[in-house]
Amino acid sequence: MRLGIVTIPRPDQPGSLPDRMIALAHRVERLGFEGFWVTDAFARGRATLDPLVLLGLVAGHTNRIELGTCVVQVPLRHPVEHAQRVQTLHALSNGRFRFGVGSGSTRADFDAVQVDYEARFKMLPAYLDVMRRCWAGEPVYGPALTPWPGTEGGPPMLLGAWRSKRWIDLAAKTLQGWISSGIHTKVEDLEIGLRMYREVGGTRAVLANVFADLRPNPRTLPIAHTPNISLLCGPAEARDRLKRLADLGLDDVLLVVPDDDPDQLAQLRDLI
Repeated sequence: MRLGIVTIPRPDQPGSLPDRMIALAHRVERLGFEGFWVTDAFARGRATLDPLVLLGLVAGHTNRIELGTCVVQVPLRHPVEHAQRVQTLHALSNGRFRFGVGSGSTRADFDAVQVDYEARFKMLPAYLDVMRRCWAGEPVYGPALTPWPGTEGGPPMLLGAWRSKRWIDLAAKTLQGWISSGIHTKVEDLEIGLRMYREVGGTRAVLANVFADLRPNPRTLPIAHTPNISLLCGPAEARDRLKRLADLGLDDVLLVVPDDDPDQLAQLRDLI
């Protein structure tokens, strides 16, 4: 099982934002983590960053690690323009970008850009199909988007979704992976979803947004919900929890590490 890091930048940390992100990405790569992942949110009452722009910065300062989104809310963007931005990051990262996609789950984000929140589940597969056609050089609504050489077909796409048969089938048969969330998913649901995913030929299974803090008094989490799956515990218990996740058959776990204590990256890497 591979470990990656999810960063959720906060504006209240000292120092230059680009310097902090670059330094974090360097440390993640140097310590041997497999990937550097970011989330997608806006209109949430706090300052956030565009995930593709942020990963574009990191792409120019790393060489090995995967760069991923967990997950981009696809219905919020026009699929042709979005396909162009994604293929740009795919090219700038030399093929290291992993496009985690989802339907979105927060009405405020949809209201902010005047998109129908209730239609998001229909929009997601339709928009993904448009983006794939764009990356193949096919015309969709007018002239075709010409793929940048080497980006034809687009990046690998992983679907962030619940364990319903509809989404599991899409992740396994059409896309290149399935992403579950440590915030909302219980271990029992994760186990069922993994079994469903493998039975229909799914290859890469990822558990994202697993909050980790090994200190006796963890800081307050930047989310409204208490996560169902976390490493908010001591090192010994964290090692046991990671082993249980590996035993379930996950391919990747993506950890959210406190940005006020970057030394925990080395401690977490040592657990495995």
